[in-house]
Amino acid sequence: MPAAQKRLGEINALMAADNFWNSREKAQAIIDEANSLRNKIEPLFKSEKQFDDLRVMLELGEAEPPAAQLQVEKELTRDLQKFFKELDALELRVFLNGPHDRKNCILSINAGAGGTEAQDWAEMLSRMYQRWAESRGWEIEVTDALVGEGAGLKSITMLLQGENAYGFAKAERGVHRLVRISPFDSNKRRHTSFASVDTIAEIEESDPDIVIPPTEFQVDTFRSGGKGGQNVNKVETAVRITHIPTGLVVASQTQRSQHQNRATAMRLLLSRIYAQRVDAQKADMERFYGEKGSISWGNQIRSYVFQPYRMVKDLRTGVETSNVQGVMDGDLDPFVNGWLRAGCPLKRMQGVKDEEE
Repeated sequence: MPAAQKRLGEINALMAADNFWNSREKAQAIIDEANSLRNKIEPLFKSEKQFDDLRVMLELGEAEPPAAQLQVEKELTRDLQKFFKELDALELRVFLNGPHDRKNCILSINAGAGGTEAQDWAEMLSRMYQRWAESRGWEIEVTDALVGEGAGLKSITMLLQGENAYGFAKAERGVHRLVRISPFDSNKRRHTSFASVDTIAEIEESDPDIVIPPTEFQVDTFRSGGKGGQNVNKVETAVRITHIPTGLVVASQTQRSQHQNRATAMRLLLSRIYAQRVDAQKADMERFYGEKGSISWGNQIRSYVFQPYRMVKDLRTGVETSNVQGVMDGDLDPFVNGWLRAGCPLKRMQGVKDEEE
């Protein structure tokens, strides 16, 4: 906390300088850092003040006659419930201390084993994550989507923009399994479907963590599909960028101009390249944690069972609920928070190694 307060004081001095707005990009980065520091400092001070107020209220209540003590107890119980809820939220912020946790998140969903069933499942997951993001006040931008042949989606990529979007959404990385009576089966048999979810932090072109020479990119343009403005479907506004050394390909066609689509595609590609490099550096850790594996049986992180009973269970933490509809409507916080509270990846990996030894 002292270090955060010191840094905030330095930033306030920078913001008061006459030349602060000479570089708009640098100024915005400093403002974002200041907001991030305030979001860490202010809730802690607020909680400490609330705790002191509750303690004073308790001391005053003990001095009251028995009849009045009952009313004080009711008020304390109500205030404590609210206080604990806010304290839980503050504790979760402490867990989000990764280098990119506060950044936006690029979330991708890919249908796996199961054909049309899996594609429908991918679309259901897309709706679930968009509802979850909306409940957290984040902005959602679908950057690319491939519609399924019969129904649903083969794949979809969306950008979640908001405070700690990547820090929270990274808990969802893995294979998700659905068990239900198939709406596409005339015999009403039970089917199992799979879809994978990938999450990476959004990396800007100006980010010093990754610098790629322009000669390693191949940029192609094409006509956008679907609904749009006067330029969409008439001129080549959509952009596809290929990173030649790795073969990674990203596309963006949702914006109205080629320039905007290129900027979006470049952020997506840089983010994927950075995530790939991080995964390569942490290959040993990925063996124990966070690896999606093949999009099929035995690799799932969470099961969603609609029939013969109703249950959503996270296989990593044991968190479960029978409120399947609530989960599909975006109530993911119990699972995400449970994953964050389970401990950091390094501790989990060390625990696995200790067991092996």
